[in-house]
Amino acid sequence: MSPEKTGESPRPMAELTLRGILLGALITILFTAANVYAGLKVGLTFATSIPAAVVSMAILKAFKSGTILENNIVQTIASAAGTLAAIVFVLPGLIMVGWWSGFPYWTTVAVCITGGVLGVMFSVPLRRALVTGTDLPYPEGVAAAEVLKVGSGSGAGDAENAKGLRTLVIGTLFSGLFALLAKMKLVAEEAGKNFAVGGTATGWSTSWSMLLIGVGHLVGISVGAAMFFGMLISWTVLVPYFASGGDMSAIDALVGSTFRGQVRFIGAGTIGVAAIWSLLKIIGPIIAGLRSALAASRARQGGQALDITERDMPIGIVALITLATLIPIAWLLWTFSAGGPVHDHPIAVIGGSLAYVLIVGVMIAAICGYMAGLIGASNSPVSGVGILAVLGASLLLVAVFGHEADPSRTNALIAYALFTTAIIFSIATISNDNLQDLKTGQLVGATPWKQQLALILGVVFGSLAIPLVLDLLKNTLGFVGMPGAGPNALSAPQAALISSIAKGVLGGDIDWNLIGLGALIGVGVIVVDEVLGKTGKMRLPPLAVGMGIYLPMGLTLLIPVGALIGHFYDRWAKKQANPEFAERMGVLAATGLIVGESLFGVAFAGILAWANRNSPIPPNDAPLAIMPESFEGIAMWIAPLLFFGLIAVSYAMTRKLVRGTPTGAGPETPADDVANYR
Repeated sequence: MSPEKTGESPRPMAELTLRGILLGALITILFTAANVYAGLKVGLTFATSIPAAVVSMAILKAFKSGTILENNIVQTIASAAGTLAAIVFVLPGLIMVGWWSGFPYWTTVAVCITGGVLGVMFSVPLRRALVTGTDLPYPEGVAAAEVLKVGSGSGAGDAENAKGLRTLVIGTLFSGLFALLAKMKLVAEEAGKNFAVGGTATGWSTSWSMLLIGVGHLVGISVGAAMFFGMLISWTVLVPYFASGGDMSAIDALVGSTFRGQVRFIGAGTIGVAAIWSLLKIIGPIIAGLRSALAASRARQGGQALDITERDMPIGIVALITLATLIPIAWLLWTFSAGGPVHDHPIAVIGGSLAYVLIVGVMIAAICGYMAGLIGASNSPVSGVGILAVLGASLLLVAVFGHEADPSRTNALIAYALFTTAIIFSIATISNDNLQDLKTGQLVGATPWKQQLALILGVVFGSLAIPLVLDLLKNTLGFVGMPGAGPNALSAPQAALISSIAKGVLGGDIDWNLIGLGALIGVGVIVVDEVLGKTGKMRLPPLAVGMGIYLPMGLTLLIPVGALIGHFYDRWAKKQANPEFAERMGVLAATGLIVGESLFGVAFAGILAWANRNSPIPPNDAPLAIMPESFEGIAMWIAPLLFFGLIAVSYAMTRKLVRGTPTGAGPETPADDVANYR
């Protein structure tokens, strides 16, 4: 009999269990590796909540005792760790500027853990401001909650969960297969051409990457259209304008140098303005959230019992952990800067850095949390806030040291600015994801403080895995711009841009006119976006426009294509008997496309390491190639046909699985151990 019928107190549901923690840690390894690769290749990471929830439910079903809240903890741990992988937007910059030759394991772990824990702490008061106190949609958090609700039932719910896992696996296999064929040289990996236009030049390029299609589906049509608009600004206006009068006898070099040296800084200015605008829009909710957290703390101290879904970590403990975390951060900054110019003014610089991390960290946590709630964690302006953070850190160092004449001292200051930014970036990446998870928890009746503890565990697990994957990729594929980078080098676009900004500010040669032009473009886009918002039309997110300007076309062209595919799929899904399930299946199909290529990329790095274990000269950059160079022309034609063919088959199979699933998923009445949803 149920507790309601016997009058007994309901038995607490299993939530934060050892089994769930261990399962979350295992899933973390896979998604962290996939996100590290995706971030280094295209400068974008993906939210892992939904696939983590699907995998978790499939495994815990075997134990017959898994609960919706335990599954929620698993996806919370895995998604926090996967999101922390966005630290790759900064740390490779230390390789690119020549300060590090590899990623020191425990130093990298410490940077990720300290920043990540601060990100969790800052998200505690923000939960009240941005989750319970607003009507932000939290698309990924709500979708993850729906997945958990359906999977916690029986009958049709089990069928949906099984088909969701099958869809994820199909997308993963297709994406991994195409990536394998590309490394075998059976299909081309990319296509493009630079060309003259009158007295100037421009170009086009694309990567045959299913990962980009999946990213496009997840970010949606508004973001995809905004990135396409930014790409048009970049390649039809800015590149031709700045390349005019250049050396037309070397068009490839002209277009490449124009884009890297001028256009990308304009994109940085656009992204920076977009991030500032985001902050200005949410100052009010942030203040309200802090007041609410303090009120809840006073109520608890007065003996008032709070509802289980309102029990955050006590604000006093949050403050204590925040202050305690500053101690290892101070030690990291001290040891990192040993022997350099920072130790000429250690109290002023390191003390100022701690204040900067604390103040800017809170601001960045709010920006990322708000944007994650508005358009999803995959679209949150982590890149933009990283640019703002390194700009601020560099300017603070200029205020103390000026522009050093000694190149070695300048390089030390550049490295210190990047290292400080890496800590802030850890805060940003976790804040970007945490509120999505807390929204999921709110919808399934979870206990906030238990989720917040799970988020800290996710930070620790992710931090232990990230430097291992980074070192593997650095030692095998390398990063574009670093010494010895081969043909398979990962572009690491954000790390390249952020390190360039630090070099420009501290070296005194940054062109502020380019940043200013980008800022003006950003203001114009903000105006257009607000007007569209007032009219109820499709939005034009300013950050996405900035991303379209500063990311290479090869990494952006297929994202709008993926967004269009996702748009048409969602239109079809809305017409189905169970539209929510149909849309979730599309999300899982897209996620599979991302995961497959990403995991293959990490595996290929391992294959490269094995193929070059004896350090052959020249190194073997294509250990899987079976076709000669003469086949390249044929591979160029096969690639798009097979690429879009596999994508079409993947979505067709997804639609077939949707149509073959009975409607009315889940039990008609809640089971005894199913939470009440708020």
